Parts: sequence; C-alpha cells; structure tokens
Amino acid sequence: MINDTMYARGAESSVIREIFTYANERKAQIGAENVFDFSLGNPSVPAPDEVRQSIERSLKLLPEQVHGYTPAPGAPEVRTAVAESLNRRFGTNYTMADVFMTVGAAASVSCTLGAVTCPGDEVIVIAPYFPEYRVWIETAGAVCIEVLADQETFQVDPEAVAAAITDRTAAVIIDSPNNPTGAVYTRESLEKLVDVLERANAEREARLGHPQPIVLISDEPYREITYGAEVPWVPSLYEHTVVCYSYSKSLSLPGERVGWVLVPQVSEGARRVMTAVAGTARSLGFVCAPSLFQRVVMDCVDVPSDVAAYARNRDLLTQALSQMGYTYVEPGGAFYLWVRALEPDAEAFCERARVYELLPVPSNSFGVEGWVRVGYCVAPEVIERSLPAWKRLAEDYGL
Repeated sequence: MINDTMYARGAESSVIREIFTYANERKAQIGAENVFDFSLGNPSVPAPDEVRQSIERSLKLLPEQVHGYTPAPGAPEVRTAVAESLNRRFGTNYTMADVFMTVGAAASVSCTLGAVTCPGDEVIVIAPYFPEYRVWIETAGAVCIEVLADQETFQVDPEAVAAAITDRTAAVIIDSPNNPTGAVYTRESLEKLVDVLERANAEREARLGHPQPIVLISDEPYREITYGAEVPWVPSLYEHTVVCYSYSKSLSLPGERVGWVLVPQVSEGARRVMTAVAGTARSLGFVCAPSLFQRVVMDCVDVPSDVAAYARNRDLLTQALSQMGYTYVEPGGAFYLWVRALEPDAEAFCERARVYELLPVPSNSFGVEGWVRVGYCVAPEVIERSLPAWKRLAEDYGL
C-alpha cells in the first residue's frame, strides 16, 4: 500500500523541474551551447570566496564540530550571528531565541505553515506565486486561496486580499522581491496590506472575544538581490510576521539547503509559534540544518551578493527583448523577467519557443495566464546566444 496523495505529488512533478530535466536531455542530445534553459533559479554566479575560506577553516576542526548534529534549532553561535546581523541592518534587538535554522527555504516555509495552520484553515497567496506554496499549504492540511496581484504593477492588491479573508484565514504569504515577477513590494503597498490585516484581526477579536491574528509569512530568499529598490523589513510594519529565508540565492548555495525562520519573540503567542515551528521540523524529519553550512552562514552572514552580475544580465536581456517587440515587467529585484507571452495561451507559446530551444516557464504554473518567466541567473553567454532564437520566435508571431 502507498499514500495516494503523495503518489500524486510525485507523479505530477513540478513544471519548472520538468523543463529543467528536458533541458538537460536536450543538452546531451544537441550540445549545451545550443539549448537556452531559463527554467530554474539556479545561480550561475559563483559563491563568494568567503564561502570557500569558511569551509577550509571548518575542515581543520574536529570532525564532530563540522559533521556532527547541532541542536535541532541550530548551533547557538550561528543563530546568534544571524540575529546580530539582522540587528545591525534593521535596528532590531533579536537574539538567538528568535532564530530557527532550517534545511533551506522549502523547510522554512513548510515548518512555518505547519506551525500556524490547522487542517481546514486557509492560506492566502498572491498570484502569480511560487507554485510549491500550494504543495506545502496542502501538505499542512490547509487550503490555498489565490488572490491576484495588481495586474499592471504586480504589487499586492489590498482590497482583493480583504475580500478573500474569512474566519478560516490563518496566514498570508508574501514574497518580495517576487518570484516570478521580479516586483519588489513597496512600503506603501505593504502598509495597505497591514491595514487590511489589522482590521481583520480587530473584527475577529471582537467577534470571538479573544485574539486570533492572521500571520504574515514573508518569504525572502531574494532580499539581497535588488537593483536599487528598498525592501522594507516586514516585522517592523506588522507584529505577527514570520520571516523565512535561505542562502540559496544570496550566497549562490541552492544545493546546500540552509536557511532560517525568524519569529520575533514579542509575545506569548510568538513564543508558541516558535515552539510549533520546532515541532513541525521534528514531525517532518528535519533534525537540524547541515552543520558545515551552518558554519558557513556564521562566517558569511554579512557577505554581499554579486548583484552587479545579475544587473548586467537583466540589462542585456531586457534591452534586446524590448527592441524585438516583447513586453515585460521591469524587475526591481530577484533574477527573473516576467514576459508577456505573444499569445493568450502561455503553454502554447512555450511549445513554440521549444522549436528554437528556448525554455522559459509558462505562467499557468504560477497561477495566472498569458505570461512566461525567464530566469536570467544564467551565464551571460547563454543570453547572448539565445537572442537570435528570441528574434525568430518574435518574427513567427509577426513582430
């Protein structure tokens, strides 16, 4: 016997991963230089040299210090380093008690959802959204509620969120800088969202006779990758915020699976949330984040991302596509270009793109129609070699 729900999850796979697998097959068949894979958020920018230096130092330590288990929430000195870094950057007063180290962003969000939802609760996501949110929400036994972002700016639409809130709403997930659009939520946009949540909390407390606040889950793996835009620190705007983070993008370590959850311990309710995060991690089998890379986090917690490399790729791609007649959302952060498909059916557009070995991701998997996500975290030569293919595809549509 097997679990039919989990079998279905395995059978459906991720559209992004399917395209990535197809790209690897095509590279083996016709040569990597002839395939233009824009599917996966896999940074081509190498990890900073400080990462190598940290690993080399760690490997001189006793084996149990490098490869042994840490406490389940993470090594105290690592959690302290993360808290102190946040304090320097945002004027806060966090301690290691506010930080729980995780096995990457997936674990951060999964553990948070398991902590703040009960079966049958609802979690609002802002569409377009990272498709694995739905998987993690439903695995927690909750219901994923899609709310469209403003379709011109791709900022949060506070009125749409307000209309979607019910007595079963447990949480709202935001992701800024956003995957897939590259939009950075402005302070004004977030303040309007917070106003909506505060009103809903007050109405709920008046009705129930006790507080039952909606949790705002701020998923921030792209925080460090911006092109001049401010990324507001959400806990400073809303008390009931949980921040999820990973070093996959900022330090180019997607395969190392290390991140954290921040639950500011400002109330008894927050302390219960942190305990529930720990309980969810235990239930899911996340004993502790990788020990070696916890040490890397401690050593590299303030090392900046190589944003300039992504900015060059962004400029190269946007200038060329604009000249060809494509339209897109100007990305304020992350390393994705949200391009309008040249026909209403994004999946059909991506099938035509495959003729030219162009492999973007259709927007259907992100909860909206008519767009594609182009990941420009690739080597610049990939973008340069792809431009004739983008041109031929545009000409197919009469541009």
